[in-house]
Amino acid sequence: MTATIELGLPGLSMSPGDHICAFYRGSVGRDEVLLPYLRAGIDAGDKCIAVLDQVEPDDLWAELGSDEATGHAHDSHQVDVMRSTETYLRDGAFSKDSMIDFWNTAISVPLDSGDYTFARSLGEMTWALRQLPGVEGLVEYESELNRFLPQYPQVILCLYDLDLFDGRVVVDLLRTHPKLLLCGSLLDNPYYLEPDEFLASYAGSQPT
Repeated sequence: MTATIELGLPGLSMSPGDHICAFYRGSVGRDEVLLPYLRAGIDAGDKCIAVLDQVEPDDLWAELGSDEATGHAHDSHQVDVMRSTETYLRDGAFSKDSMIDFWNTAISVPLDSGDYTFARSLGEMTWALRQLPGVEGLVEYESELNRFLPQYPQVILCLYDLDLFDGRVVVDLLRTHPKLLLCGSLLDNPYYLEPDEFLASYAGSQPT
């Protein structure tokens, strides 16, 4: 496997194990990240998993286009497109342990089959703004993902709309993602904390 993987945006590449927080504004900003990321995965032959919240799967496929490569990606399940209600919010609640189990199965099965050597995933995170049980565990989940990522040749891109998430949450997102995608640049995040350090500090800051 090559040491770097094309992210999809001009001049940007990722490394296996990257956990990237992509900040954007509005649906146009989201699509400027999401669509090239998936197209690059299709072209590279990666297993792709997209979990959407504000985009319907059929609409995403329409935006990806009708060329031969995209058609094959759809028919062969190279790209799996799911809704947040089928994943993050199964049974009407969020559980970080259940979601990491979901990713473990979704990534391990196609890689173990030998059909793919690399996986790229993304999650549209606006589901966490709903008033549902467990969503307060968002940033703990993001931190725990950093233990999961090294287990497989993969990257995960988390999509956050800065028009919707408040500053308090953004601060915690900065502490739980080693890489940031912002304004067309992929940056090493100087505010990132390893899971043990973050979770200890986060637990200490919560009201008792």
